[in-house]
Amino acid sequence: MVSNPEVSDRDTLNTGSMVDEGIVIIDFGSQYSHLIARRARELKVYSEVVSASSTWEGVTQRIIPKGVILSGGPASVYEADAPLVPDWVFDHHLPALGICYGMQALVHQLGGQVAPGEKREYGSAALSRENAGQSPQSLFQDLPDSFQVWMSHGDRVDVLPPGFTSLAHTENSANAAISNGAGIFGLQFHPEVQHTPLGQTILENFLFRVCACRGAWTPESFVADSIHRIRRQVGTGRVICALSGGVDSSVAAVLLHRAIGDNLTCIFVNNGLLRKGEAEQVQETYRQNLGLNLRYVDAAQRFLSRLEGVTDPEVKRKAIGEEFIRVFEEAAAELTDTDFLAQGTLYPDVIESETPENRASARIKTHHNVGGLPDYMKLALVEPLRYLYKDEVREVGLELGLPREIVLRQPFPGPGLAIRIIGAVTPEKLAILRECDWIVLDEVEKAGLYEDIWQSFAVLSDSRTVGVMGDYRTYGYVCAIRAVSSNDAMTADWVRLPYEVLARISSRIVNEVSGVNRVVYDITSKPPGTIEWE
Repeated sequence: MVSNPEVSDRDTLNTGSMVDEGIVIIDFGSQYSHLIARRARELKVYSEVVSASSTWEGVTQRIIPKGVILSGGPASVYEADAPLVPDWVFDHHLPALGICYGMQALVHQLGGQVAPGEKREYGSAALSRENAGQSPQSLFQDLPDSFQVWMSHGDRVDVLPPGFTSLAHTENSANAAISNGAGIFGLQFHPEVQHTPLGQTILENFLFRVCACRGAWTPESFVADSIHRIRRQVGTGRVICALSGGVDSSVAAVLLHRAIGDNLTCIFVNNGLLRKGEAEQVQETYRQNLGLNLRYVDAAQRFLSRLEGVTDPEVKRKAIGEEFIRVFEEAAAELTDTDFLAQGTLYPDVIESETPENRASARIKTHHNVGGLPDYMKLALVEPLRYLYKDEVREVGLELGLPREIVLRQPFPGPGLAIRIIGAVTPEKLAILRECDWIVLDEVEKAGLYEDIWQSFAVLSDSRTVGVMGDYRTYGYVCAIRAVSSNDAMTADWVRLPYEVLARISSRIVNEVSGVNRVVYDITSKPPGTIEWE
């Protein structure tokens, strides 16, 4: 049996096994850094985003880099304290692709000169290749002599470092693409965005022609690697898994069951913040369909007491996260020699919560299973999905043979309905919101739109408005409807629901749900908003 003293450095327990090939994206603060990682993964090449302060030892705990991509960023390389390319990139002679600021950092550190541009260059630009018939290491293989790219910069490269040549130019950038002919490239434009239509081909050429990646990172390989990783971390220890009924915790639970079998106990906590009928549905699905060892804990009153009078969203999330851990610790104490707590934490959770592994990112909100965790826990964490995006989790779920209705289930936040109630959470508001939310999902499903929408749900605002029903004045809550499309929750756009669907939702809510007399539709994308209201 493994020994697990209380731990405070949670991240050291989640380094996992080494990926035998991959690409490291060094984040200089660009809004597109994780989009670069997404593009590499779409090509079946594993990628991770690290900060510019990362060390070689830290990076190689999880990945053997075949190359490095340097992101853009808001800084100017000639300013004091501007972030620089880590020395290990040059020391280990890794192929490198600098994008925007990343290119300027390479130029600055290798002996060239970067200066403020006389004219800023934002938006679409026509890129023309120099000596189009020649392309060192084929970065521009299969691309035309001229094509559209997306620019977003104010500085420019005035003097190239020794050994570098220009590969392409735009009207405003004489050095829009550069190379030293030995595996180091710089692009002033952004190949990772959709506004550079041929950008994915450039990234593909870098990954396969320059870095010699195989493109072998698939759901099948991830499952095999995860099982190995779990067995190595857990050993003969026993694990309890926080099972919510969503795709993330479901995939995590099935992976764990494949790896350690009966040493896994799944615990489903009814925190009183679930949707209508969810507690009963989850128990039936996992006990009967998946054969998991499931324990049910009714802690509804405990969570509601903890949330009484709490209105700040961050305090809500932290309170719920802490209470979850305490519930699990108590449940584990009733089991024999439990050592680990498993969670379905995903990469976007880590990114938005600003953990030690992504300090370049600003904290947007604390996720209850990341930043909401207490500093000291009796259980060590097992998070097999920590470096996956949501759509990748769905692919893994299908690979594992999970039922389609689980794999394609719309995401539901760990803090549950608490962050869909603006202001204090009360039993009255929960009852109102459950009914509103059930109507939204019912009408979306009836319209055949459920699988086409990332998330669709109701939000209960803290505002009341005057209305009239029959001959009587009403003073009820405002219910907001939210429906968004997304691939990974990092960005999202609001769904153009048919008017007839919105009309049915609105009519049913005001007629069937006591306490609500007005319905509005949220048409905010992410950014600038987030998917959830809190």
